[in-house]
Amino acid sequence: MPVRLTLPPTFAARIDESDRPQVGMWVCSGSPLVAEIAAGSGLDWVLIDGEHSPNGLESILAQLQAVAAYPVAPVVRVPIGDTVVIKQVLDLGVQNLLVPMVDSAAQAAELVRAVRYPTAGVRGVGSSLARASRWNRVDDYLATASSTVSLFVQIESAAAVDAVDGIAATAGVDGLFVGPADLAASMGHLGQQSHPEVVGAVLTAIRAGLAAGIPVGVNAFVPTDAERYLEAGASFVAVGADVALLARASEALADRFIGPSGTERASY
Repeated sequence: MPVRLTLPPTFAARIDESDRPQVGMWVCSGSPLVAEIAAGSGLDWVLIDGEHSPNGLESILAQLQAVAAYPVAPVVRVPIGDTVVIKQVLDLGVQNLLVPMVDSAAQAAELVRAVRYPTAGVRGVGSSLARASRWNRVDDYLATASSTVSLFVQIESAAAVDAVDGIAATAGVDGLFVGPADLAASMGHLGQQSHPEVVGAVLTAIRAGLAAGIPVGVNAFVPTDAERYLEAGASFVAVGADVALLARASEALADRFIGPSGTERASY
């Protein structure tokens, strides 16, 4: 007899069950090895990025398999809120989906339909062929699939902030995730995520999520920004990225042992 399996809880469920905010980091390298290192760090969640990183279906799958042995929630960001792309990553076994650039409640509602099987949605049925159901080793997968997926949508434009109350109130949206970088750009403050107007917009999104009873997360690599948003009620934050950590740490080594002007500092 095949082993009967159960899937881990969704990230939304973990947030709901936790007595503290969830802290995580981006995995942008496309490397299963790096993803596994991040998963074993003690952080609560990792965000595998398919929008701005060199990730396709095969590398996302490999990273999901690499982190599965660890008590961390993997969230996967797709490059676009496309029904076909969403179907493919869900069939890979992605349970926690992040969709970028969601600007309206109507768009959010279409994404909800994309993650659900008919008649509640339009997700294509291929569970017997897919890791999502562990190849039909998860009992009643088709009937329970919607409870195994959490959908997070990104608020990262001025238009999205204007529409955030409706987006947050959309049935089936499990949480919001604010992207201050694109938000700042859309507001005319490119590269200024800590600009007061941008901070105000992030706080508006947090309040909307709290009012709707859903969690709100924020991308906040600057510790003071992360602390500000946590104090305002954010339920989860992303506080770093694998590639950024490697870039800054390697620069620090070069600065210490070679020097900023190229002069060697180390003595041998």
